[in-house]
Amino acid sequence: MKELITRYPVLTPCAADIEALITTLETSFRAGGKLLVCGNGGSASDCEHIVGELMKSFVLTRRPDNTLAAALADDEEGGYILEHLQQGLPAISLPSQIGVATAFVNDVAADTLYAQLTYAYGRPEDVLWCLSTSGNSRNAVLAAKVAHAKGMKVVALTGAKESKLSALADVTVRVPETETFKVQELHLPVYHTVCLTLERTFFPED
Repeated sequence: MKELITRYPVLTPCAADIEALITTLETSFRAGGKLLVCGNGGSASDCEHIVGELMKSFVLTRRPDNTLAAALADDEEGGYILEHLQQGLPAISLPSQIGVATAFVNDVAADTLYAQLTYAYGRPEDVLWCLSTSGNSRNAVLAAKVAHAKGMKVVALTGAKESKLSALADVTVRVPETETFKVQELHLPVYHTVCLTLERTFFPED
């Protein structure tokens, strides 16, 4: 976090909210929960990026745990598997669900796609992370309402303005920009910091 603020001093007012977002995700993962991430356009690509950093090694090695090693001890390929696997924090990018997405958009309603996926995947111990430069993306807003209805926490990463998501979310990081590309430029270092902190928290032995 200190490095983030040093490199991006404009994010100083966001520090407390970033810490709160990290704490929310940490609490969920410790309870056996998973993360659902949603967004549109460039934010959809950011969803994929976040999941990629959480589900495998980001900076640390994340060696397999002893339980897996013991289970594979007698397998002839166990050594190979253990050499190449890395521990992950469970996360799903909702924009990547192409099959169900195209079916649901065609057959039902496009603006409730993320709500549908949240309804199907979500459990009370999970977190929904909505990325929206405006904070008013309707499909993300509807998903946030469903997440709360299921007892989930909702976190949001938006631009500077108050929005529907900032009103709904349990934690909102509002980066101090309003133009879409400038907001997205600040979203990346924020979610990198979140992922790095979670990695160091859950895999300290590395």
